[in-house]
Amino acid sequence: MNTDLLLLICIPDSSIILFMEKKVKYIFVTGGVSSSLGKGIISASLAKLLQGRGFKVTIQKLDPYINIDPGTLNPYEHGECYVTDDGAETDLDLGHYERFSSTPTSQANNITTGRIYQNVINKERKGEYLGTTVQVIPHITDEIKRSIKILGETGNYDFVITEIGGTVGDIESFPFVETVRQMKWEHGDDCAVIHLTLVPFLKAAGELKTKPTQHSVKTMLEQGVQPDIIVCRTEYPLNEGIRRKIAQFCNVSVNSVIESIDADTIYDVPLLMREEKLDIEVYRNTRTKIPELLDLSNWERFVNRLKNPKSTVNIGLVGKYVELQDAYKSIKESFIHGGVENECKVNVIDIQSEKIKPGNAEELFGDLDGILVAPGFGGRGIDGKIESIKYARENNIPFLGICLGMQCAAIEFSRNVLGFEDAHTTEIDTNTSYPVIDLMEEQKNIKNMGGTMRLGAYDCKLDKDSKSYKVYQREMISERHRHRFEFNNAYRKNFEEAGMKIAGVNPDKDLVEIIELEGHPWFVGVQFHPEYKSNVKTPHPLFVGFVNAAIQNKNQP
Repeated sequence: MNTDLLLLICIPDSSIILFMEKKVKYIFVTGGVSSSLGKGIISASLAKLLQGRGFKVTIQKLDPYINIDPGTLNPYEHGECYVTDDGAETDLDLGHYERFSSTPTSQANNITTGRIYQNVINKERKGEYLGTTVQVIPHITDEIKRSIKILGETGNYDFVITEIGGTVGDIESFPFVETVRQMKWEHGDDCAVIHLTLVPFLKAAGELKTKPTQHSVKTMLEQGVQPDIIVCRTEYPLNEGIRRKIAQFCNVSVNSVIESIDADTIYDVPLLMREEKLDIEVYRNTRTKIPELLDLSNWERFVNRLKNPKSTVNIGLVGKYVELQDAYKSIKESFIHGGVENECKVNVIDIQSEKIKPGNAEELFGDLDGILVAPGFGGRGIDGKIESIKYARENNIPFLGICLGMQCAAIEFSRNVLGFEDAHTTEIDTNTSYPVIDLMEEQKNIKNMGGTMRLGAYDCKLDKDSKSYKVYQREMISERHRHRFEFNNAYRKNFEEAGMKIAGVNPDKDLVEIIELEGHPWFVGVQFHPEYKSNVKTPHPLFVGFVNAAIQNKNQP
């Protein structure tokens, strides 16, 4: 803990009490040369190292795009949208932050250019700038600084790590980089800048090249920011000569040139950064006293179990965006967590829902130990999702449906068990005779698309005689949501009489949250998104239970 400020408080008996006010350290992570180098993983890994020495840490993402948030962005544009407890639709990197640090994030942890400008314009309309000309400097940069500082001042954190999206040199990033320059000038040693670059290997020359890193740092210097630490993403180890060359041309010490070599798994990165002493360089640059003990024993145990599984299962992930690496990022990471808890390697088999037909289900699913039907919006691929659920139900294959996946399970059950042949969701078919999934009442008069769904954490009360209760081991749970449509309560009695248990209900509005097929080894559909709350420290109970059911299914004679 840093205790740079002393407050003197006098009390009536003339005694003087000394209080130490903690000084927050601000760490900025920027990127150069190329996107997708892993700023989010480096930020999350640094947070893990700082936590390992007892510091309280949070991570923030500043995104340069003008959208207010990623909520209306297509997965092809931005990967998955990650939802926090307070209902913020955020960048997928916040998922990495939570999975590594086990610290919940919020609206304050993801700020976009759109939100910054919206806040400034709202203040201007209210007359808060007293008639002055509103400009990028100081008004936009001041608003960015406010968004950064408020997180540190209200959260009682030792370190606030701020990742700046995009690449240095992008026109969209200029106000954010200028903000970093101002904060370094204002806060001195309480700020440090980590710059992540690429050191490519040219096969024809047979050597690593430092010139892209030099040019990237030069671009930052042109904007008035000197990086304190340079993290080099590379396919091959950096030798001492390469490190010294980068240090010399980029004005940093040799120890501040950090190798970030390609790893087998992202969960290796905190351990690799420990060996590179990334956190030590942060302490040195921020003049922070280094606690002696760095405890990553639980993390090491997790990585060891991840790399040494005792069994393997194959689970199909059915969705319409499976060709995108980041569309179902949280689900795939949750399978890793649930697999490690079961000492099992989960091979996730991506299955494009549009390709699933009644005639090829056996070919696609016959060798699988479990099937997960992913969340989503719209009608594309929904028939394939329904067909895959039918196959899982009829063949006793463990099934987990999330959000739309749960709704598809209700539709499939209605059509093929209850005999409601044209049962559907009114999202797809407004004229269906059996709207087993319908628009939520509070959503019916909403016109704007952004930030208007049922978002964030809501309570759910579990039936004690359910598989969900067995894995959660408690009656009341809280899970994160992102949806507009819900199970139609008019059909609850039909479902229960035919063997579909209503296993979880929101106690405030009596909304169905979980359905389970009785007599099936594992058939669970959930309206919420369990993948958002799974992390290394606490794997999500539903994924742990689902993987366990897949193991049991595989081991059946």
